[in-house]
Amino acid sequence: MTYLDTEPAVGSRLLPFVAEGLTLRFGYHAVLDGLDLRLEGPGCTILMGPNGAGKSLLLKVMHGLIQPSAGHATWAGHPASGVTRFQSLVFQAPTLLRRSVAANIDFVLKTRGLDRARGPDLLDHVGLAHKADQPARLLSGGEAQRLALARALAIDPEVLLLDEPTASLDPASVLAIERIVSDARDRGVRIVFVTHDVGQARRMADDVVFLFRGRVEEHRPAADFFRAPASQAARDYLDGNIVV
Repeated sequence: MTYLDTEPAVGSRLLPFVAEGLTLRFGYHAVLDGLDLRLEGPGCTILMGPNGAGKSLLLKVMHGLIQPSAGHATWAGHPASGVTRFQSLVFQAPTLLRRSVAANIDFVLKTRGLDRARGPDLLDHVGLAHKADQPARLLSGGEAQRLALARALAIDPEVLLLDEPTASLDPASVLAIERIVSDARDRGVRIVFVTHDVGQARRMADDVVFLFRGRVEEHRPAADFFRAPASQAARDYLDGNIVV
């Protein structure tokens, strides 16, 4: 049995995600400023916006890593901090264990009490089976990110949060990671994906959340957003007039 033969995820058990009045302050500065957002249904939500808009911090709040200064964030009515075991978060620069590629997967499976025999199939799914015995520190950037995705998928998450997972990678690595993420979406995993790459957003998005100055400037189906963004900030962003 391969990874893709296992039972698909049921991400809808954590939906809807609701943020109301979500505020995050560092000192006197509000990096998230009364943000309201609702996500429901399957698919891939792309978070876009200029640097400093709050994208990465919103992901961390969604994953329960940061508590908001005000407002709340819930998954199916539960505080975000209470459902982390059903989610995986992959950062732009993955931190790998100083062990073999296979041992990185085995550690996650063992820690979660999951079937450790799944390790080889997970590595095969991300194209790293041939490097199972190699030290993870010797992987290229794209390979390291694929290993990070394999670890994230090892727990069978209902929600997969991705913070610019393909930044600075070569085109082949970008497409390989997009394929893995698309496979997860097709299996029912709810995806929330931060990217500055407009081409990638067009390929991956079912809907787009555009953040600006710590708030949701617009949240629309991807086709509508890219055809005719409703806000001036989004139009400027897509035209390259706001530095990302």
